[in-house]
Amino acid sequence: MSNIFSIIKWFCRMDGHANGSNGSCSKPCGPLEDYYIPDYILKPDSEHTIVDQAPCCPVVVFINSRSGGQLGSSLIKTYRELLNEAQVFDLSEEAPDKVLHRLYSNFERLKSNGDTIAFQIQSSLRLIVAGGDGTASWLLGVVSDLKLSQPPPVATVPLGTGNNLPFSFGWGKKNPATDQEAVKSFLGQVKKAREMNIDSWHIIMRMRVPQEGPCDPIAPLDLPHSLHAFHRVSGSDSLNLEGYHTFRGGFWNYFSMGMDAQVSYEFHSERKRNPEKFKNQLTNQSTYAKLGLKQGWFAASLTHPSSRNIAQLAKVRIMKRPGGQWEELKIPRSIRSIVCLNLPSFSGGLNPWGTPGTRKVQDRDLTAPFVDDGLIEVVGFRDAWHGLVLLAPNGHGTRLAQANRIRFEFHKAAAEHTFMRIDGEPWKQPLPKDDDTVVVEISHLRQVTMLACDPCKSKSIDDPSSPMCRAHDDDEHNSLEDEDEWEDGRKKFGAAETFKFPDEVDIAHLS
Repeated sequence: MSNIFSIIKWFCRMDGHANGSNGSCSKPCGPLEDYYIPDYILKPDSEHTIVDQAPCCPVVVFINSRSGGQLGSSLIKTYRELLNEAQVFDLSEEAPDKVLHRLYSNFERLKSNGDTIAFQIQSSLRLIVAGGDGTASWLLGVVSDLKLSQPPPVATVPLGTGNNLPFSFGWGKKNPATDQEAVKSFLGQVKKAREMNIDSWHIIMRMRVPQEGPCDPIAPLDLPHSLHAFHRVSGSDSLNLEGYHTFRGGFWNYFSMGMDAQVSYEFHSERKRNPEKFKNQLTNQSTYAKLGLKQGWFAASLTHPSSRNIAQLAKVRIMKRPGGQWEELKIPRSIRSIVCLNLPSFSGGLNPWGTPGTRKVQDRDLTAPFVDDGLIEVVGFRDAWHGLVLLAPNGHGTRLAQANRIRFEFHKAAAEHTFMRIDGEPWKQPLPKDDDTVVVEISHLRQVTMLACDPCKSKSIDDPSSPMCRAHDDDEHNSLEDEDEWEDGRKKFGAAETFKFPDEVDIAHLS
C-alpha cells in the first residue's frame, strides 16, 4: 500500500512540473509530506510501517465543526483531503484531552522501543485549532494540564465571532476560505511561524451550597464549555471547603464582568434559541451590536441602576507581585464593566489598556501590556460611549491596576446576579442572598506556547522592540480616568481631529 501511495504522489509531482508549478499540484493531490503523520503514530493499534524520514512540520488539527456556520465542516473536509484523515479531529465528536492523552501515551511507548521517527515527530509537533476563542482556550487548557516537558505550540484559525486570540498573534480575525489552496497557504504559515510564550491564568470561584433550590448554583449547560477544568473540585482537593461549591478553571485572554458580559450572554442565549440565524460572521457581529444598543448601554446612567455597578457589587483586592501583600483596589463608583486582560485584543480587536505614557509609568508604576510578564491588566468602563473611546488614537479604558493576583468578594447587595465572561464564553452568576460570600480569585499559573506570525499584536517582555511606555504623554489627554475628565471627554468625543476608526477594527463588532 505504501508503494502505491508513493507512485500516486510521484505522478502528482510530475503533473505539477508539467504545468510549471514547481512541484505543487494545481488539482487535488495526496497528503502533504511536510505535515503528514503516519497511522501507526496516531493509532496505537495500527500496524507499524517503515517511514524513511519524519515530516519537518507534523501537525494535529482540531476543528469545531459548529463554528463559523458551515465553514467548520468544510475545513474538516479540506484538511482530511490534504492530510491523514486520522490527524484531523472534529471537536464535536471527540474531545482534545482524549486525543492528546492517547497520542502522547503512544509517543512514550514507541520511544521506549527505540522509534526515532516518533521522537522526531513529538519534538517538532504543532497543533492547529479552528473555532472561536472559547474553542481555542479549551485546547490551550488541555495542553496546559498535560504538563509536558516540551508542550506543542498552538496556531489558531479564526472561526468565531470576535477571534481575539488569532488576531493577537497575527492570524487575522476574519473567517478563512476553506478551499485547498487557502489551507495549503495557512499550513505554510504554520511551518514558518515563531513560538511565543504567554501567561496562563488560574481562576477559582467559591460559593456556599444553597439551602434550597437546585443543588448546582449554576446550571451545567450555562457554564463556559471552553473552560475544560471549570468544574466543582473533588472532596479531596486542597481547594475544597466544606459547605461550599468550589469551581476552578483557566483562561488566556480575558475575564470580564458587567455590561460587556451581559451583551455576550444575550448573544449566546439568542444563538442557542435560533441557531439558524447565526450562519456567518457579519450577521453575528451585527446582532451583537444590536443587542448592545437594545440593552441601553449607551444611556446606562438612565437604564441601569447603580446597584449593578462594580463598586456596589464587589470588594476588589490585588497582589501586584508574587509573594506580595493583598491591597484594596478602589473602583470608581461609575464603573459598570471590568476586564482583566492578558492579551492586547478584546471585543473584536480593540486594545483596552493601550500603552501608558511616561508620567503614568512613573506615577502609577504602569507598563505596556506584555503577554509573558506574569501581570494581568485591569481595566474599567462606564458605558458603551466609554468603550468607543478605544476607537480614538491612543484611546483606552480606565486603567485600574496591573497585578499578579486579583480577588473579587461579592456580598449581599440589591442585585441578585451579575454576568461574567471568560475568553468569549459568558454565564449568569448568582450573587449572595443572605450573609454569604461569593469569591472569584484569579492568579498566574505557568505559561503555554503559541505560534505567531506577522503582524503580531502581542509583545514579549524580552523583545527589545517592545515599548515599555509611550515616548510622549499624548494619552494623558485621552485617558479619561477621572470623573471630571470623562464628562469633558463625552462633550468633545467624535471631533474629527481626535476620532477615527482604525483600519483593523470591525465597526459592527462593538459591544
